[in-house]
Order: sequence, then C-alpha cells, then structure tokens
Amino acid sequence: MDPAPSAPSAAPHPDSAQSQNQNPADPHRRKVATAAALASAVEWYDYFVFGIAAALVLGDLYFPSGSSSAGVLAAFATFAVGFLARPIGGIIAGHLGDKRGRKPMLVLALTLMGLSTTGIGLLPTYETVGIAAPILLVTLRVFQGIAVGAQWGGAMLMATEYAPEGKRGLYGSLVQLGVPIGVVTANTVFLVAGAVTSESTFEAWGWRVPFMVGILVLVLAWYIHTRVEETPEFREAERALAEKEKNQKGAGGEGGNSPLRTILRHHLGTVFLAGGSFAVNTATFYIIITGVLDYTTRELDMKRSAVLTVSLCVSLTQLALIPASAALSDRIGRLRIYALGAAGLAVWAVPMFLLIDTGSLLWLAVGTFVTSCFLSIMYGPQAALFAELFTAEMRYTGASLGYQIAAVFGGGLAPFVMVLLLEATGTSMAVSAYIIGLAVIALISIKVLAGRASSR
Repeated sequence: MDPAPSAPSAAPHPDSAQSQNQNPADPHRRKVATAAALASAVEWYDYFVFGIAAALVLGDLYFPSGSSSAGVLAAFATFAVGFLARPIGGIIAGHLGDKRGRKPMLVLALTLMGLSTTGIGLLPTYETVGIAAPILLVTLRVFQGIAVGAQWGGAMLMATEYAPEGKRGLYGSLVQLGVPIGVVTANTVFLVAGAVTSESTFEAWGWRVPFMVGILVLVLAWYIHTRVEETPEFREAERALAEKEKNQKGAGGEGGNSPLRTILRHHLGTVFLAGGSFAVNTATFYIIITGVLDYTTRELDMKRSAVLTVSLCVSLTQLALIPASAALSDRIGRLRIYALGAAGLAVWAVPMFLLIDTGSLLWLAVGTFVTSCFLSIMYGPQAALFAELFTAEMRYTGASLGYQIAAVFGGGLAPFVMVLLLEATGTSMAVSAYIIGLAVIALISIKVLAGRASSR
C-alpha cells in the first residue's frame, strides 16, 4: 500500500510555497499553534464527557426503561446524534471559514460548545421534567455536534497554515493532540468525581461536575478572538480571490465564489476518499473509549474506576506517538504512515477483543494500548494530509467535510453498532469484523488517494 514519493505531503499545492515565505516569526507561530491545540483540547474534552456519561449514567437518568441495554442504546443513540450534526457545523463553518477567515469560525465554535456543555450539566432529569429532559438533552447534543464539526477545521488550519516549511505534519499534530488530552482530562475529572462521591451521590449530581468545566471554553474563545491573528495562507487566498472576482465582474461574469459549490462540483470524490480513509480510525477510537467502557462494566462486571484508569493511561501514550508519527510523515510521506496504521487496526481487531474478553485489567490495557498505537500512527499526519488535499480557498470546507463524513459513519455510530452487534450475536468477534471491514475501506481509499497524488 506504499504510495509513490509524490504523495500529497511531498507535493503540496502551488499556493503553499508562496504562503510559507509569508509566515510570521517563530514566536508567533508557536503562540498560534498553542492556542489551536488548546482550542482542540477543550473542545474535545467537552465532547468526550458526554460519551463517558452516556456509558455510565445518562441511560438511567434520561431514558428510563425496564432494560439496561435499552437505556444504554438510547443514550448511545443520543451520543450518535452529535455526530450526525457535525457535518452541519463543518459545512457552515467551512463555507464561511473559506470566505471570512479561520479565526472567527473557531471562536464561534468554542463559544457554542461551552454554552452547550454547561447546559447539559444543568439539565434536569426525566424524573424531574419528564419527556422534556431527553428532548433538551438531544438538542444540546446537536449543538455540541455542530460546534465540534466547526472547530476541527478552524483549529487544524490555524496550526498547519502557520507551520514553517517541512513541518506541517508536526504542527498539525498539535491540534490532533487535543483528542488524547481531552480524553485524559475527561476521564480524570470523572474519576475524581466518582472518588469524592458515593454511588448514589454520583448519580444524583456528581456526574454533572465534568460538564460544568465546559464554561472555561468561553475564556479561551475570548483569548483567541483578541490575541490571535488570521493565517497568512488565508490572507493570500483572500487577496487572490478578490482579484479573481474583480476580473470576472470586469469581463461580465457573475463574480462571487462558493467554496462549498466548488467542492461539490469538482472535488466530492476526494472528500469521500478522505472520509473513507479515516472512518476506521474514528470508529475504533470511540469503541475503545466509550463502547468498551460500557461492555466491560455491564457485561464483564469490571469496576468503572479501574476501566477509566486504563483508558486514561492508554490515552497518555498518544501524547508521544501522535507528534512522532506526524514528524515522520514530514520526512517520508503522509499516506505511507496512514496506511501502516490502518493495516495495523485490521490485523489487531481480533486479538484486541480476545484480550478484553478475559476480564483482566492487564489484558484490557494491553489490547487497547496496541490499538491506541495504530490509531496514533494514523491520527498524527491526518490533519496535514487533509489540508494538503485541497487548495487554500476551499481547504476549510473540503477538509471539514472529509473529516465529518468519517465521524458520522465511523465514530458516531460505532458504540451504538457495537451494542447492537453484541446483542444480536453474543460475541465480541462481530465487533472485530466491523473494525476489519472499515479498515479494508480505509486501505482502498488510501490506495486511490496515492494513485491520484502520483499522477499529478
């Protein structure tokens, strides 16, 4: 599956070289990259606390029924709703971000996420307000989905478009680190909340504490709004676009430009290939941090705190692996690294669940750790890869759509599909087969993307 040397990382778009020379000094680059990484971390923290709460308490509190499986399915369905909303955020923010700038869309996304997450923390339960509780929960989850769909493209482009020459993968990986940081922080806050409260107190109000931390996102949104400048590549693309529209009007053309229309007419295949290449990563990720949490505590009778601790420790390893794989992709190509991670997930899918099914914390840690390594290998170069698939004037739209398509058909449905497969088959091998199928789709997509790159 190794692509030719002219993969996207080795042959960036022509506008890249010019804009690289216009990038500001290193201190400002680092400030922007740090702000983008923090934006990603707090946004994903807010998003992940919902997934953990869905596996632990939301089913009983907002979807009461006689079956624990039915309650969990309802909670995971609400979890999935957030993913269905993510393309909406990607489309809106992508279109406006390509026309108005990366920074304002990132600030808007952070604000929406902070308000939505805090709202969930304050939401009354089904017992208190009846059917209004799950309706409001779903509504706030939709807003979370729109926010994270808008955020990723903005944060990723703030980092990669400020990157110095030859380090776009490494700078993009700083935004990717937001995912493990968000997971570690969310798990830590839930562990602390569970440790300082009794079981009944945790279910009464302790689970709400992690959601209340979301209000801090508003502080970061204000900082980025007041202290961070727009990216040089967008400014250059903005000037080029204005000149193009001026010439079109002078020649009697319509003028005006729609990045979304351009993507849908001419680059939709690339969007779907990007999504197909990434779906296995996001699906497997949510299986091991959310689906496995439910499976091990409900089916294997493992302790919640112990499983959360394992998830936390495994996520910490990604903090080193993600930038390492991204830096390597700067040297040998994005798609080579990407394909290695996808192939690893396919090979490891069966051993992972055989280890988890032992009910041993040690083997759970081993199984999810190896999986996490392959996820990191893919996730590190992914931001730079998606950025380099599209030119600057349509990059926010194209990259966001590719990412969010994968999120919908991979991550959002994965915990729900996992519960359905376990209920229908009675064996975790069905979940392994699901992962393998997505990995095959990823490898095919990567092969086609590599072929397109080599033919340029």
